[in-house]
Formats: sequence, structure tokens, C-alpha cells
Amino acid sequence: ALLTSLTVVRELERGSMEGLMATPLKRTELLLGKLGPYFLIGMFDMALVVGMGQFLFQVPLRGSFLLLFAMAAIFLIATLGQGLLISVTSENQLQAFQMAMLTTFLPSFLLSGFVFSIYLMPVPLQIASYIVPARYLVSVSKGIYLKGLGLDYLWPSAVMLTASATFFVVMAIK
Repeated sequence: ALLTSLTVVRELERGSMEGLMATPLKRTELLLGKLGPYFLIGMFDMALVVGMGQFLFQVPLRGSFLLLFAMAAIFLIATLGQGLLISVTSENQLQAFQMAMLTTFLPSFLLSGFVFSIYLMPVPLQIASYIVPARYLVSVSKGIYLKGLGLDYLWPSAVMLTASATFFVVMAIK
């Protein structure tokens, strides 16, 4: 999200966005084209992390490899869409950077359940954690990796990830 949040605003600051807008590309195609490379990098990183977990650290993947990657792809779309929304609404790169750190990195780190258990947080923070897409990826990853759960148990998290991805991408395009 941090890298994506800088893409459009950087083009605006450099003055090259006018050249891009003069091409026959539609706004949707342009913005989705900005997401593509970051999505591929994110999926490569995911494959690298899963591979290192399997072979270097011998952490067994008890569930579906494809389900894990599908959920990670939806999470990436949500996070990249959020970064893109920040980018199209920011006035400069510094503002985009700060907004991305405050709205993506810190909530993902603190409210996802990765570091601190959500159920041990104060109730207002537990409620706030429902809007953090990373919360759902953490629960999906734990379910797939540790318990071997399938979509029949993980569907609520999948629905929330899909809703976040749809919301952020649609809002960025609008």
C-alpha cells in the first residue's frame, strides 16, 4: 500500500500524468495498470515466504496452497486499492506517505491479531479491527497453515476481504 500510495501522486508532481491522460487509456485501465506490477511483486513475495516457511523453517502447510494464495491475492487487491485511493486523493508524496503509514501499516501491525491478540484488546479497538483487511488475512493464514481449514470455515473472512478489495478499488477509480 505504501508503494501504491506514491504512484499516482508522483506522476502528478512530475507532470507526467497529463501525458498519460492524453493516451487512449480509460481512467480505470490506467489505475488498474498501476496496480498490476505491485500485485505481481506481492504474489512473488507471498510465494517466497511460503517457500521459505516450508523448506527453510519446516513449517508444514496443513491446508490448501491454492486457497492461501487466493486469499492473499484478494488481500493484496484490497491493500493496493487502499494505497491507490490514498494516492489519488493526496496532494503530494509526503502526504501520501504519511496517510499510508497511518491507515495501512500501523493498523495492520497493531489491530490485525498478528502481534497482539484481538480478544485481549479493549472493546473499542476490537471493534476498530473489523475494518482492517489484515485482520482477515491473519485469521485465514492461521486457519489454513495451522489447522488445515477450508473455505467452508473461512468464508466470513473471504467475504470481508472481497468487500474491502471491491470498496477500495471502486473508490479509487471514482
